[in-house]
Amino acid sequence: MEMIYKGKTKDVFKLENGNVLLKFKDDCTGKDGVFDPGENTVGLTIDGIGKANLQTSVYYFEMLKAAGIKTHYVAANVEDATMEVLPATVFGHGLEVICRLVATGSFIRRYGEYIKDGTVLEGGYVECTFKNDEKGDPLVTGEGLAALGVMDEQLFASMKEQTLKITKIIADDLKSIGLDLWDIKFEFGYNNGEVILIDEIASGNMRVYKGDTIVEPVELTKLILNR
Repeated sequence: MEMIYKGKTKDVFKLENGNVLLKFKDDCTGKDGVFDPGENTVGLTIDGIGKANLQTSVYYFEMLKAAGIKTHYVAANVEDATMEVLPATVFGHGLEVICRLVATGSFIRRYGEYIKDGTVLEGGYVECTFKNDEKGDPLVTGEGLAALGVMDEQLFASMKEQTLKITKIIADDLKSIGLDLWDIKFEFGYNNGEVILIDEIASGNMRVYKGDTIVEPVELTKLILNR
């Protein structure tokens, strides 16, 4: 297979049928060996987390499909840690969308003088960053995306609306097993004239708490899948 892209947590290949294959790896974002979905570099490796992230992604992609939300998901092979997806064009050189339900992590590092860690952000707060490790994944507004020619206002509105809907579905599911979603990171792409969710929905891309304790990725996956 032809490799399209070598990422931090997965590699991307082109399939003969025109679709794309994602190969999940055991690398996680973080710093100094500590998991942090808000970091933009690989900070640690956790054995088996690739397959675990794939299983979690399949679980939530199927849930979104049942809710009528279109994604790029086609099929998966858990044993090989691979997922077949529809092709999609990323916005710019890659755009990450974060939905924050509770102020923490990089949000507090930026705005801690205005808000306390752990403050609930009513209704959810959506922000976007460019995928650019050298520049620290800079923030960009909807107006900025339009001015730069990356995404027009209509597409941005669709992406934001989907982000809030998807986040609520996942948060409600986690709440049903006694867990609280604090924030989650998504990627979207352009496919056949519309914005759709791409990449993954995995424990490594979300910050989840049980009471006052953060749930580590492997344990979170177990709690999601083994209920």
